Amino acid sequence: MNRAMSLLPGPPRCKGCNNPFGGVGGFICRTIGLTPSKKNPRLCSLCCEKMPHGGAEVETAILFADVRGSTELAERIGPEAFANTLNRFYNTATEILIRRDATVDKLIGDEVMAFFVPGFAGPDFRQVAIDAGMTLLRALGCGSKEGPWLPVGIGIDSGIAYVGNVGSDDYVDFTALGDPVNTAARVQAAADPGQLLVSARTLTSIADQYPGTTPLSLTVKGKKESVDVYSVPITQTPG
Repeated sequence: MNRAMSLLPGPPRCKGCNNPFGGVGGFICRTIGLTPSKKNPRLCSLCCEKMPHGGAEVETAILFADVRGSTELAERIGPEAFANTLNRFYNTATEILIRRDATVDKLIGDEVMAFFVPGFAGPDFRQVAIDAGMTLLRALGCGSKEGPWLPVGIGIDSGIAYVGNVGSDDYVDFTALGDPVNTAARVQAAADPGQLLVSARTLTSIADQYPGTTPLSLTVKGKKESVDVYSVPITQTPG
């Protein structure tokens, strides 16, 4: 299919199957329902939402970004202003994540979840995920003189996850499941506003790229043993 799609004119193309999005080729593909994916417009719907049930166990980096104090914020500024603030957060986060070839899995209330797999984000997917987290916090104003316009904490973990389409006959979701997802959510919950926490198993092999990190040990719900993490400064530029 990849070879067949490459014969149709119309870059840019899906990073998975080479499906053209532009030109004559893009028009032809759109008429048969092959449109950019909602979870990452650099992929087509055939490579995400329209895949059959099933998936595979693959190395994956998981990122969770969560607004801190959202209940108090909503009460203080009112529902419409709160919704506008969250939309700004969602737009900022998805633009940064998609630019780094993440799959934006979910926008849940005041939280964003995304995952990075080597097939889309490249062999340095762990570093790409960390860079995305640093960039997102900077875009929110963390580390600036003015301070953040929205307090957000980020957690990242990596490991073997099940990536694919799951669900019922009526609803299918392209997602990532497994221990790295659960651990990343727990690590994120421990992050302070403006803090990026990265699990040791994610950072260890590329630690030289991020000098000045602070090691921490977390006791998290559902884990028998503590989780070793690092607080990564966001003021630096990745090495």
